Amino acid sequence: MTAFADHDAYIAAAPEALRPLLVHLRAQLAWALPDAEEIIRYDMPGFAAGGSVIAGYGAFSKQCGLYVSGGAISACSDAIAAAGLKASKTGVKFSPNKPIPDDLIAALALSSRKELGV
Repeated sequence: MTAFADHDAYIAAAPEALRPLLVHLRAQLAWALPDAEEIIRYDMPGFAAGGSVIAGYGAFSKQCGLYVSGGAISACSDAIAAAGLKASKTGVKFSPNKPIPDDLIAALALSSRKELGV
């Protein structure tokens, strides 16, 4: 398993077709969470504040995931469904064919932050 030094290293190691999605997601999370710190936890990039991970993301062979609090997934479930995306208890899967909308990225990040109280 590779240990990544930072978000740039993680994105560089991701499948080439997914890198633009990860770059965009990172930028949108940084915009939505301007005072959050970029971190690497469990070999995945994320954004944290007050010692809590607000949002994380990852790349797999054919898709990406955005990971937030369970309450954020619940609060945004209608928007997730409207975007045609699939969610787990704490994540939303997306791909180059079906990217996650910018407004949904922000809504999930802000909702996660609110639930965590940071």
